[in-house]
Amino acid sequence: MATVRQDLSPPGAKSASAAEFMLPKTLYLSREVAELEKRHLWPRVWQVVGRVEELPAVGSYVTYDNLDESIFVIRTATDKLQAFHNVCSHRGRRLLDGSGKTQQIACRFHGWRYNIDGRIQTVVERGDWAGCPHMSDADLSLKSVRVDTWQGWVFINLDPNAPPLAKYLSPVPERVDPYEFEKWRYRWHKAVIVQCNWKVAVEAFNEFYHVTATHAQLQQYQDDISRCELHGDHSMMNYPPELNRMWGAPAARTGMPVPKDMRPQLVAGVDEFERTLKALWSPRAVAATHRLMTELPPDTPHEVALGKMMQYWKEAADAEGAGWPTITPEQVAKAGYDWQVFPNFIFLMNFDAGLFYRIRPNGDDPGSCIFDIWSLVRYVPGAEPEIKHEFYERWQDCELGLILTQDFLNMEHVQRGLKSSGFTHARANPLQESPIINFHRAVRKYLGIKEGEELG
Repeated sequence: MATVRQDLSPPGAKSASAAEFMLPKTLYLSREVAELEKRHLWPRVWQVVGRVEELPAVGSYVTYDNLDESIFVIRTATDKLQAFHNVCSHRGRRLLDGSGKTQQIACRFHGWRYNIDGRIQTVVERGDWAGCPHMSDADLSLKSVRVDTWQGWVFINLDPNAPPLAKYLSPVPERVDPYEFEKWRYRWHKAVIVQCNWKVAVEAFNEFYHVTATHAQLQQYQDDISRCELHGDHSMMNYPPELNRMWGAPAARTGMPVPKDMRPQLVAGVDEFERTLKALWSPRAVAATHRLMTELPPDTPHEVALGKMMQYWKEAADAEGAGWPTITPEQVAKAGYDWQVFPNFIFLMNFDAGLFYRIRPNGDDPGSCIFDIWSLVRYVPGAEPEIKHEFYERWQDCELGLILTQDFLNMEHVQRGLKSSGFTHARANPLQESPIINFHRAVRKYLGIKEGEELG
């Protein structure tokens, strides 16, 4: 798959056309656009349903709803997952809710029953349909949906002609697989409703350009000039070392010098993320970082202290029995830091922990979306926390921590601002917001909207 790289180029070297970086507000407000997405985007893309560990035994299932579609994925054998439209073939009642385990699938309306592999098992008073067409077992069995997995994540696709998941994801797996996501487990999972278009929410986490202003408190610990790589419909963001100070140092734009003793900075930076996000680092890595203060002298060079910090993380993981990925510095550089898998799956990763997002429309209202947030950690097998899904009708009622609260405030303020008569187009930064431009190229492709065409 062709790669368009936008990294160290000067402004304008790979600039997008005006029609690409100028994004009409109708893309976020129009019901016509939302209807096109319902018909032409969501039925054709691979979507994350959840994690394999949520389906541990035969009969374990999870449901996934997006717009008018409801799908359930169920384990039908120790080594097999299947997915089906979540609807009874009699009168259309939804069959399963949430997640759980079952030996058969029963419709609570009229009692029709299905085997877990989707085959019809029981039609109450089936003789009443004697001689009627379209009543064979094949007609009545549940309609299957494509399902596949990658690194512990379960995906579904409604389009029987869509490319295989591995091809669809490329080159994400070859870049990211060394991190061994399949060995990670939920630390926490929260889902919230946000009053903004789903694309506004995707974009809020698809660029680092906002970090300087939105997360100003983080400037004490990290520089903030980002560059991106575009890979087909997907994108990756990173902080190239050529443009940034090493992690732990204050951002250059603050005018603050790099401290001679970097130990307190590194400890405080990791503690800050743990206190205000509870993701990206495992709790044991946070604790291990404090070894810097007792095991290194104050004059330890910055790069040496960073290397020791990562060594302490690995030692803590190995000592606990959680293990550590076998990954080279070259692989780390190639993997980057933050990926958007088109259309709505975004993740940031560290060596043994990461933060994952899934965003989808909340029904037919283009001004509302459902936002899932997963914090994953590499635990000792068998010692991971019990899986607990939290759901909040209002994101303000969910304890998200300072960093995500800052982001979610932006999203709703953007949605309100889009309605202003004084605003017509968003202007995406051609370098630091190039994933947003690329995202809309892909959306237009699925929807059949020509470049520069405005709807609604």
